[in-house]
Amino acid sequence: MTDIQQETSAPPTRSAKRWWALPVVSLAQLMVVLDATIVNIALPSAQQNLGMTDASRHWVITAYALAFGGLLLVGGRVSGALGYRRSFAIGLVGFALASALGGAANNASTLFAARAAQGVFAALLAPAVLSLLILTFTDGRERGKAFGVFAGVGAGGAALGVVAGGLLTEYANWRWCLYINLPMAAIALVGLPIILRDRPSGTLRHIDTPGVLLSAAGLVSLVYGFTQAEPQGWDDPKVLALLVGGVALLSLFVLVEAKSRHPLLPLHILVHRARGAAFVSVCVMFIAMFGFYLFVSYYTQTILGYSPVKAGMTLLVNAVSTTVGAMVIAGKLHRRVAPNILIAGSLLSSAAGMLILTQLEVDSSNVFLAYLTPSMILTGIGLGCLLAAATNMATAELNPAEAGVASAAYNMVQQVGAAFGTALLNSIATSVATSYLKDHGNRPEAGSVGTVHGYTVALWAAFGILVGGALVVALFSRGRRQTARSEVRLETSN
Repeated sequence: MTDIQQETSAPPTRSAKRWWALPVVSLAQLMVVLDATIVNIALPSAQQNLGMTDASRHWVITAYALAFGGLLLVGGRVSGALGYRRSFAIGLVGFALASALGGAANNASTLFAARAAQGVFAALLAPAVLSLLILTFTDGRERGKAFGVFAGVGAGGAALGVVAGGLLTEYANWRWCLYINLPMAAIALVGLPIILRDRPSGTLRHIDTPGVLLSAAGLVSLVYGFTQAEPQGWDDPKVLALLVGGVALLSLFVLVEAKSRHPLLPLHILVHRARGAAFVSVCVMFIAMFGFYLFVSYYTQTILGYSPVKAGMTLLVNAVSTTVGAMVIAGKLHRRVAPNILIAGSLLSSAAGMLILTQLEVDSSNVFLAYLTPSMILTGIGLGCLLAAATNMATAELNPAEAGVASAAYNMVQQVGAAFGTALLNSIATSVATSYLKDHGNRPEAGSVGTVHGYTVALWAAFGILVGGALVVALFSRGRRQTARSEVRLETSN
């Protein structure tokens, strides 16, 4: 039996209402994912309205990313100790109140604080959401379908956030990019009685304080270093100190966890082969895709002259394709194709989408149909299929006490990958464009050509990252097959 087919030790939940719980937890996940991207397009309007400086405006995005990414492991442990259903409710209420504060902000400091508070409650809510899904769907076949829907909603949310941000900013007000969370949270809270009642699966009495401090400090240092790498440069002393310090703190965290009697993150969760493949693949996909979203948004607006709404609608093709990949394609292939094969194929599908966009030029004809649409479809299907399979693999063979921290680790990998990918690919594009302008600055069209050249080189890098990730996952799969054959030979000889 494969890892993905084995069940958790949670008791089966056979009530028919379990399927009604799926849209409730998926709505909460959508709310968390949306807020990672929905304010991006609204940022210029918010900056003008609140008088933010160019140097400080990034904190609208950075404050959320740091609090969310830095506290995920702690949130996973706390959600288990409180009970996942209770943590779900607390997370929803807190996230909604923080959103209301941000929407009503009359100065930049209040908005920054509200975004940080959103991140804190998201760090509690996200592990609770995935843990509830794990405990609710214990049958392998049902779990595959449920994770397909969940992954489709979550994965499409990143692209949908850009669309929603453009629509709300242009036709309402930038504040509605935050206020939109209030009705979403209210609907999810109305559905709370449907959610599985669980018991607390742990205690905070013996919480791993060194692990909490090291993980939070290490992740915050790493994520903040990535956010500063593009504007400051990778060789900036502050950036280097943040990145080296983050790696050192997380390395020390691993050493502490290996010796702790009550570790914040039991290391067997990370070294499990199937889970390792899932974590690697998700990190690789997010590195590539978040840079991809950034380039498509920039290219359509600065080169093609699209409005924010039209640029967002372009990404809607990707969001729909992601949903189809997760809910339809991955659902049909579940149990018919080995999970690692499905994941490797998903990475290659997204790589093919990136490859199409590497052929872009400033004066490319019929850009939307010839380049953007097929690229959006291929990357979307790849992202959706991968997350449906990887979510299932990442939560294999878990008992209820481990569900929260494993879910937190899965979300943490996504956050780190997104931050690193945005910084890495954007810095590649910027440096290539700058170098091009130095060599061809006397040509009238040099600015646009250099910008697009920077995008295509960065997309080549994303293509290489995805192909490399597919090869790593294939090696994981080969290693598992060789181990299985060795075990069979050993049993036969005995």
